[in-house]
Amino acid sequence: MKLQTVKVEDAVGKVLSHDITQIVKGEFKEAAFKKGHIIMAQDVPELLMMGKENIYILDLEPGDVHEDEAGIRLGIAVQGSGVTWSGPKESRVDLFADCDGLLKINVHALEAINDLPDVILSTLPNNTVVQKGDLLAGTKVVPLVVEEQTLAAAEAIACQASWVVKVLPFQKVNVGVVITGSEVYKQRIRDGFGPVITEKVKSFGSTILRIDYAPDDMEVIAAKISKMADDGAGIIFVTGGMSVDPDDVTPNAIRLSGAKVEKYGAPALPGAMFMLAYLGNIPVMGVPACGMFFKITIVDLILPRLLAGERVTRKDLVALAHGGLCRACPRCSYPKCTFGKGTSYSID
Repeated sequence: MKLQTVKVEDAVGKVLSHDITQIVKGEFKEAAFKKGHIIMAQDVPELLMMGKENIYILDLEPGDVHEDEAGIRLGIAVQGSGVTWSGPKESRVDLFADCDGLLKINVHALEAINDLPDVILSTLPNNTVVQKGDLLAGTKVVPLVVEEQTLAAAEAIACQASWVVKVLPFQKVNVGVVITGSEVYKQRIRDGFGPVITEKVKSFGSTILRIDYAPDDMEVIAAKISKMADDGAGIIFVTGGMSVDPDDVTPNAIRLSGAKVEKYGAPALPGAMFMLAYLGNIPVMGVPACGMFFKITIVDLILPRLLAGERVTRKDLVALAHGGLCRACPRCSYPKCTFGKGTSYSID
């Protein structure tokens, strides 16, 4: 790359090789003069007012890549399924969700790309629930011109990783619900779990297969779980009776159904007494009372991943410890908060 410095007064008739950005605090930030603009005499006073006494003219040499082309190549390289890109604008290429779903970030590849000189790729946190059109990431290079070998290295990292940024669309699942507790089963009190779970499930486009009620009887609960699976439930909720009190039998009932427990107890608050198990390939979630009393719980972290077709593991649940504390803000802003945002390294 050859860089030629030309005084603004002597630049009339020359072609800009990069955008010149104008910033007015509180009003706008945009390119006042875009790459390719032919400088005219009337531009000179404005350029001087912007503090531009010199214009830099770039002559690209073999092995040089202009920032706009570099941004486009980076966007294409890291774009995975369910993602589209737009730009460049001020050399930045943005990636957007092409469908509703769960954002997945290959953090190891992301960090490897950003460890290269002059390359930037910034994303939303892994496992963020997104809607079609949401901004997911932005990428660009720092200088006006980057070396081809640097850009090729970034493309190689993305290719080797197979994906860097993608969106898993939510699947439509028939969800079964088994609500335990003799007080609810005998209609002594009103069911508070059913409406909460129904609202969460429907918000992702799935449906409730059936809501069954069971007394605090281990064998009855286990039988209802098995029947839900037989009837086509793709995910099964089992609510209530999840503590370690002697009369809380739900955890053992889940085991009795034949489901294999991934983990009982999760480092997320609210949600400490949560259980995740699998009856074959069907996730079975044991949801404690917090699922009824709190607006946002561990269920809101796990359910989207299951509906996106992921198999959540014990390792994933352990990883919730980082970022798994809800601040219980007076005005809830979830998901635009820290809850569940620390588990970024799960890329399966």
